[in-house]
Amino acid sequence: MLAVLGLLTTFLSFLYFTAPSIRKFFAGGVCRSNVQLPGKVVVITGANTGIGKETARELARRGARVYIACRDVLKGESAASEIRADTKNSQVLVRKLDLSDTKSIRAFAEGFLAEEKHLHILINNAGVMMCPYSKTADGFESHLGVNHLGHFLLTHLLLERLKESTPARVVNLSSVVHHAGKIHFHDLQSEKYYSRSLAYCHSKLANVLFTRELAKRLQGTGVTTYAVHPGIVSSELVRHSFLLCLLWRIFSPFIKSAWEGAQTSLHCALAEGLEPLTGKYFSDCKKAWVSPKSRDNKTAERLWNVSCELLGIQWE
Repeated sequence: MLAVLGLLTTFLSFLYFTAPSIRKFFAGGVCRSNVQLPGKVVVITGANTGIGKETARELARRGARVYIACRDVLKGESAASEIRADTKNSQVLVRKLDLSDTKSIRAFAEGFLAEEKHLHILINNAGVMMCPYSKTADGFESHLGVNHLGHFLLTHLLLERLKESTPARVVNLSSVVHHAGKIHFHDLQSEKYYSRSLAYCHSKLANVLFTRELAKRLQGTGVTTYAVHPGIVSSELVRHSFLLCLLWRIFSPFIKSAWEGAQTSLHCALAEGLEPLTGKYFSDCKKAWVSPKSRDNKTAERLWNVSCELLGIQWE
């Protein structure tokens, strides 16, 4: 017993003294771009908290007009007020957007298009993770409906404004767990089998496939797109999993802050000379290895067509 306690004490002491170095390693890359954004318009979904909020803060600091598009308007207004005070940028606005309801998505897009003549950066940041089985207002499984289909429709509705504002960028937040995902076309709504963790993985693979296919279809338009893994980040995203909440607390010294998690999104939104890498997947502010499944052009095209059918839209 004494030997075990001795080993445990030694291990904890090692962690204590090496924590700063380990923390620095896990912090990942930092966006080095000095690009300023006066006159530019940005939409960020789910920017009332976490990574999205820190992304909005930095883009506002650079002078952009930032739209926080979120479901909880009160939280959005609180975040916007904080960002306005911090950045001295009064052009931080909040608009209602519920990605689990296509009526809300269309209402947001209609209002935005009536309000703004330009859109330079769209960051599809919002998402749900490891929810108990549920369906959106339109009958889609929640992970698929919010993380993929909601952003797919939003991008479709705002695309012409992006094309009119070139150069413009679309940043889609995915995750390293897309490697464990698979697109089950025979059971997209997970009605035959449902796993909370796998449903999230499948939706993150869909994000990467969407980015790849979108880049192919936007060639020559001046609009480029990138998929992002923000890292393992301390955020509200894990709230539906008691185990992850516990692990996040235990290993909090080694988990990225929301500011650190926002860096790759910022890199893909701002870095100059990134256009040749449109459609690629990024982690820690650099191009990263992607799952072979997400390089399958046939799957990407089929997912695109099925998504259009589910949403009742035509998008060539």
